[in-house]
Amino acid sequence: MSEQPLEERTGQTRKSPDTPSEPGSSLAAAPSVREPSHAPVAHLVRGGVIEGVHYGSVVVLAADGSVELRIGDIEAAFYPRSALKPVQAVAMLRAGLPLEGDLLSLAAASHSGEERHLAGARRILELAGLTEDDLRNVPDLPYGPVVREDWIRAGRLPSRLAQNCSGKHAAMLCTTRLNGWSLDDYLDPAHPLQQVIAETVEDLTGQAVARVTVDGCGAPLFAVSLHGLARAVARITTAPPGTPEARVADAMREHAEMASGSGRDVAALMRAVPGLLSKDGFEGVQVAALPDGRAVAVKIADGADRARVPVTAAALARCGVDPAALTAFGGAPLLGGGAVVGHIRPTGALAPLTGRPT
Repeated sequence: MSEQPLEERTGQTRKSPDTPSEPGSSLAAAPSVREPSHAPVAHLVRGGVIEGVHYGSVVVLAADGSVELRIGDIEAAFYPRSALKPVQAVAMLRAGLPLEGDLLSLAAASHSGEERHLAGARRILELAGLTEDDLRNVPDLPYGPVVREDWIRAGRLPSRLAQNCSGKHAAMLCTTRLNGWSLDDYLDPAHPLQQVIAETVEDLTGQAVARVTVDGCGAPLFAVSLHGLARAVARITTAPPGTPEARVADAMREHAEMASGSGRDVAALMRAVPGLLSKDGFEGVQVAALPDGRAVAVKIADGADRARVPVTAAALARCGVDPAALTAFGGAPLLGGGAVVGHIRPTGALAPLTGRPT
């Protein structure tokens, strides 16, 4: 499946990036597809010398949705990867998916492949009378390093259930079965399920989708802007109780390890900051939002996880989260001869402001 405008893949008419929104419409035009103008967001400091520079883009939103901080290019089209999963989960709830709690968190997960994750995916499939054979995601080894090592040691082969997106795919199949839609092609962008997801992506980001391609797991992936992604997650955390958005936020916060795994930084971050909803994605993407609507979104240009975590923590401090709660997320130390000789340091543009609410 190639990267194509959404209208070419689905037959729907979409606005081009240069087309203004229709009168009375709250949906903005699609973000521009261009080379993003990333800026330095983190320095790799060894022995007091800047050894490397990570470029990227960061947006910090205030509670009222206004942009408090922008670094780099927050309006160019990009692929949020798995950071879009909370939005996909909202779409499935809107389409009638009856999950709550740990299983709903798993539906929005990039899980580590622990036994509880595999068991949860099986439970979702069983609700629809389906099995692992009905999944269309790519077979893989567990994502969590410890779990993966145990899996290989036991002589187990890659499987669709172990792949980190199996919870999302199981939920997609369950939603499809409940609506009476065809199962075999549930990953086709023209499928009714994927149309519901595309509409929800546009609704929550407030902008038209720029492109659609295939994510690593085989599901359609929609290009939006970093600004739009932050806006979407802020809308999820500020939605009224009982709405699909609030149900997803509650499930992920209450069952953070089901949305990720034991020892994962995204779960630890949600535990450290009360009320925070956060989701990571491949290629250095992370988004996080508080119940009052303050939100951050991060894209590391080179996809480096070693920069993603400290930059996200610095962005959260910049939007008013107590830096003391973020101490553990400053990044892994750099070693030389077994001793600590350096660190990852977010750039000065991400320095926290004083006198901010927590």
